[in-house]
Amino acid sequence: MMIKNTGERYKHAGDVWGPIRKRLETSGVRIRGHGADFLAYALLDAIVDHTFPLLEHYGDELETLEEQILEQPDQSHIASLHAVKRDLLICRRTIWPTRELVDALRRYDGPLIGESTQRFLADVHEHVIQIIEVVESYREMGRSLTDLYMTSVSNRMNEIMKVLTIMAAFFIPITFVAGVYGMNFEHMPELAWRWSYPCFWVVILSITCGLFVTFKRRNWL
Repeated sequence: MMIKNTGERYKHAGDVWGPIRKRLETSGVRIRGHGADFLAYALLDAIVDHTFPLLEHYGDELETLEEQILEQPDQSHIASLHAVKRDLLICRRTIWPTRELVDALRRYDGPLIGESTQRFLADVHEHVIQIIEVVESYREMGRSLTDLYMTSVSNRMNEIMKVLTIMAAFFIPITFVAGVYGMNFEHMPELAWRWSYPCFWVVILSITCGLFVTFKRRNWL
């Protein structure tokens, strides 16, 4: 029953029991010459071996997401990343009881499991440990990619704010000068001066050029 329940968790990955059925239908193979303990080992081994292609798929997907986040972070990337992390969590919850089951069968000291089968179960146990380690490394990679996404978005926002701040720095003195001479005061000598309008543009352009040179020297542009 435990093997059946474990196999049901992997039904989305394809026909887990297909190779076992073919071996049972073929005469002269080892599985037909052994008892139920070897069949239990074969079923568990099929479950564990079927996990590696799934992990390879998740690894490729994480690498693709990493490249996309580095090039151009997008909101869809974080959604895909959360989906992969959720699947890895399900995989971890699935493989953990499998490890406990294999370890219990490997340590079983009774007539139902032969010594040769226990050696095979030890190999399955090592594979399960490898899967758990890979899942944990992928989950850590998923957390790192989440941090990378947040950092990339933050840096992008900082660049946008930098551009807006520089634009505002150019227009603040221009707005100040235009605001002063746009007031409707009756006695403003500069308004009646013949060269007031050209001088206004000279002052504005001088301020703009001065700000541009200052920002350029400080590598703000």
